Amino acid sequence: MKSYHINLFKNVSGIVTREETILQPGDNEVLIRIKAVSINRRDIFILNQTYPLSAKQDVIPLSDGAGEIVATGKNVTRFAKGDKVIANYFPKWRDGKMGYDVVDQLGCTMDGMLTEYAVVHEDALVKFPYFLSWEEASTLPCAGLVAWSSLMGSNPITPGNTVLTIGSGGVALFVIQFATLMGAKVIALTSDDDKIEKLKSLGATHVLNYRKDSDWDKTILELTNGYGIDRVVETGGTDTIEKSIDASTMGGEIILLSPFGTINDNQPKELKYVLSNLFVRLVTLRPVFVGSRLSMEDMCRAIDINQLHPVIDKVFEFDKAQEAYHYFIEGRQMGKVIIKGSTNN
Repeated sequence: MKSYHINLFKNVSGIVTREETILQPGDNEVLIRIKAVSINRRDIFILNQTYPLSAKQDVIPLSDGAGEIVATGKNVTRFAKGDKVIANYFPKWRDGKMGYDVVDQLGCTMDGMLTEYAVVHEDALVKFPYFLSWEEASTLPCAGLVAWSSLMGSNPITPGNTVLTIGSGGVALFVIQFATLMGAKVIALTSDDDKIEKLKSLGATHVLNYRKDSDWDKTILELTNGYGIDRVVETGGTDTIEKSIDASTMGGEIILLSPFGTINDNQPKELKYVLSNLFVRLVTLRPVFVGSRLSMEDMCRAIDINQLHPVIDKVFEFDKAQEAYHYFIEGRQMGKVIIKGSTNN
């Protein structure tokens, strides 16, 4: 089989293919023929060695993949040959609070999904809604579950809440779709006028161009009659956190998905200004790190019931993985960037 490995970090050209023997599943493992994988922002951090966890040397990258089970170990009870599955971002995290014993991640400390075949423990797997394509299903383990956990975690949003999204990446688009399903109002930020109508078609009530409206926090307060945002899903990091606080309602919550900025990462914020408004408004700042397997099962049920289709920007062939990385790094996509499984499998 062919697998991609990060042979050299900090350079896309260091992601290389290698011919390998197909592994056989252990007693509680399954062998999956990978049909599609998707790229996430964390995969770029891992490649550049700026991720909080250090990747193992020569790792097979990418956490998110969808595939078909082609063989099972003798003790496997949750799945059978032919099942269509996705693997949880944290294969060891079944439920409950995150702990040091479950921090291992696919495509980082464990081999990931950019390969023709993968062996995964059955407890890490979830069946995905069968109306989804392989490409659509491959978007769920990271971007989909991050969005779900941001809205439905320890403090679930309720109908009538107002949610703020930033940008048009996979997480932001999932947030719009999920929040709309839950009866929330969504205000979205973008830097591209060409994306405004698409964001509205997904469910956003108002879309603001933050490059043209530098006082978007004040505009949001006007749009909400001074009330503000109940839940900010903060994908902008340090670039937008201060205005996100200013746009929040009293007692609101900001979901922090990254400690890094996307534009001005070398311009640190004055902590006293950030904490001052955070305290005065009683805003909660809550980091979210994807989610557990049981949370992903909940998400898949909601997707199935509502027949929700993830947004895909572009699909690349298996032998064009480096091109897919370059395209993702350019940052102009709206939705997910997908790499198809090899035609050889």
